[in-house]
Amino acid sequence: MKTKVALITGGYTGEAEVSFKSSAFVYSQIDKEKYDVYTINLGLDSWFYTDEQGVKHEIDRQDFSLNLNVKINFDVAFIIIHGTPGEDGRLQGYFDMIGLPYTTCSALTSALTMNKGYTKAIIQDIPNLHVAPSVLLFKEHRPAAVDLVKENLTLPLFVKPNAGGSSIGMSKVKTWEELPEALNKAYDAENTGKQVLVEEFVTGREFSQGIYRNAKDELQVLPATEVKTTREFFDYEAKYTPGLTEEITPADLTAAQKDLADQLIQEIYIRLNCKGMVRVDFFIENNTEKFYFIEINTVPGQTAQSFIPQQVRASGRKESDFYGELIEAALLG
Repeated sequence: MKTKVALITGGYTGEAEVSFKSSAFVYSQIDKEKYDVYTINLGLDSWFYTDEQGVKHEIDRQDFSLNLNVKINFDVAFIIIHGTPGEDGRLQGYFDMIGLPYTTCSALTSALTMNKGYTKAIIQDIPNLHVAPSVLLFKEHRPAAVDLVKENLTLPLFVKPNAGGSSIGMSKVKTWEELPEALNKAYDAENTGKQVLVEEFVTGREFSQGIYRNAKDELQVLPATEVKTTREFFDYEAKYTPGLTEEITPADLTAAQKDLADQLIQEIYIRLNCKGMVRVDFFIENNTEKFYFIEINTVPGQTAQSFIPQQVRASGRKESDFYGELIEAALLG
């Protein structure tokens, strides 16, 4: 009997469009000789599977089963939802309650890492890893936000929603006059929890690096990718507009830089109690060579051009084998 995989996509935010592209690529790569794969779309109105004739079949939310003349109970959920509810722990909590294994981090880790400020608090004492000075603002702070930032930080600044993905609502602030507009943009971004993280801007080379736990319970660090963008920073347009960003995989790092990056990525993964594949973004500061943590992504993009598939190929692996390892690791618990 083949393992029955629920490939879960969609979601409740504007990031659903990216989720559909990621899940389509994952579906194309999973070994169909080993796995029966059903793409399940989660939307606010319904959770459903669309068959080959285009007919929609609702998921039974009592046990996440599917009725296609016969009842299908899945062996594992492969979660490819960027944003709510697949990246913030909500879906993971549901699967924990019904006993269905899944490929991502736990509910707690997923919820924690969606909160950039809380994540920094957990990893900030890792040796040789630096975090930029920052201020975490809640909705109650909004009337005094400008003053709170001025009292604690120095320009230039990076302003972004504290919860959210795809670099939505982010701004670089070079003058104090630009700060109010940047704060409003971050506070008012869709589905980001009305919390804003303001950080001092780190000038340096930007990298993104994947890591995962395989079916042998071994941590596997993938080659890093260097991100060079023609824009002020790696924002939504830079991510999804062809030609604005150059991505170099594997990154041009010295042996010492590579060893330290691999070590830090593993320690971040362990410290946050991660599972499955995650991607860590970081800077190497100009002049000082210090490693600065940016953020962690527990459901990283999976199109053919995304960082993780690039890094999988650069490591000499095939995407089909990689996704198979994630499924087998999830089944082992």
